[in-house]
Amino acid sequence: MDASLFIGKRIRFKGKIVMTCVAVSFLIMIISVSVSSGFRHEIRTGISSVSGDVQLTRPDMNYMEEGTPIGTFPSYLSMIEELPCTESVVPAVYRAGIVKKGEDIYGIIVKGRPGRVSDTLALSVSVPESFAEKAGISVGDRMLTYFIGEKMQVRQFSVADIYDSGLDPDGKFLIYADIDDMRRLNGWSETEASLLEVTLKPDFKTEDHIQEATSEIGFIMNAYEQDEDDTLIATSIISKYPQIFGWLSLIDFNVFFILLLMTIVAGFNMISGLLIMLFENISTIGLLKSLGMTDMAISRVFLSSSAVLVLKGMAVGNASAILFCIIQDTTHLLKLNPENYFVSYVPVHLDFGAVLIADAAAFAVIMLLLLIPSLFISKVDPARTVRVR
Repeated sequence: MDASLFIGKRIRFKGKIVMTCVAVSFLIMIISVSVSSGFRHEIRTGISSVSGDVQLTRPDMNYMEEGTPIGTFPSYLSMIEELPCTESVVPAVYRAGIVKKGEDIYGIIVKGRPGRVSDTLALSVSVPESFAEKAGISVGDRMLTYFIGEKMQVRQFSVADIYDSGLDPDGKFLIYADIDDMRRLNGWSETEASLLEVTLKPDFKTEDHIQEATSEIGFIMNAYEQDEDDTLIATSIISKYPQIFGWLSLIDFNVFFILLLMTIVAGFNMISGLLIMLFENISTIGLLKSLGMTDMAISRVFLSSSAVLVLKGMAVGNASAILFCIIQDTTHLLKLNPENYFVSYVPVHLDFGAVLIADAAAFAVIMLLLLIPSLFISKVDPARTVRVR
C-alpha cells in the first residue's frame, strides 16, 4: 500500500462545517443543472407538440390563408419519413379567427390536426385554459367563431376539452380542431393542408440535431422535387421561435456561472479547512520530513484525506438534490408564472450524464485548488517543529 494513502486514512479531517459547505455547493449545482435541463426538455417538447420540429411550408410562409393549400403527399414524403430522426410527418390546417362571447371578442388561431377532438360533439374543439378562463368558457359550451377571408364564414364550435396552456410560443390563443372540419371550412380536399409538420424522435430534439434535420429535409426536397409537387421550404422551430431558444441559451449561461461560482466557493472552503488541518498537524509534517518523506508524498497524505471529505460532501449534496428533484417532479410544489417562464411550475429533469460531468469537473477543480495550501508543506522546517522531550 502507498505510504501516503496509509497515513492519510489515519489523519482525521475535523471539518464538518467545511463538508456541509461542500454539500450545499453540490446541492445548488445539481439542482441548477436539473432545472436548466428541465426547462430545455419541457419547452422543446411543448413547442414540438404545438408546431412540430420542422415545418414544410410555401416560401412565403403564409399558411393562414384559405386560398394557399399544399399537397399532403409530395413525391419525396416517404424519404423524409424514413429518416432515422423522423418520428412522424402530419398535415395541419391553420386559420385565424375571432370568437365573440357576450360583448367581448377574442383573436384566436384554430389548428386543424388529424384525429377528432371528440367523437360525440359536432365541430368539437379543444381550447387552452388561459382562453377558457378569460372568456368564461367551460366544457360543453358553444363557441361562435368568425373567419375572415374572401368572404365572412361563421362556425359554431363545441368545447370538448380544455388543455393546459402553459406554453404559448406565439402569444396567441391556439384552438385545436379536427382537420376535416377545417378543410371543409376552406373548401379543400382531403389531400390538401396549410403545411406539413415533421416531429423528430426524442433523442433528436437538441438544437444541433434540429438544425441538421432541417438541412437534410431541405436537401431531400430540393433534390427529389417533381414537377407536380408544390414548391416548399423546410423551417426549423429554432428559426421560427428564436426568442425562446435564445432565452434557453441565457439560462444555460446562468447555470454555467452558478456551477463556476459554487465550485470556487466549495474550493475555497476546502482550502480554509486544509490550512487548518495543516496547522494542527505541523509537528506530524515535520516528523514525516525527518523520516525522509518528500514534500510531494506528504502533500498526498493531506490531499487524500481532503478528497475523502469532498467525496462525502458531494454524495450528501447529490442525494439531497436528487430527492428535491423527485419531490418537485411529482408534486410541482414550486410554481411559476407561465406568462414569463412558458411553464406553470419549476421543471426538473435529471440528466445523469450532465450531473456526472458537473460532479467530475467540480471535483477536479477543487482538488487543483487544494494544491495551493499544499505549498505550505515545503516551508515547514523539521528542526523547529519536531522537539525531543
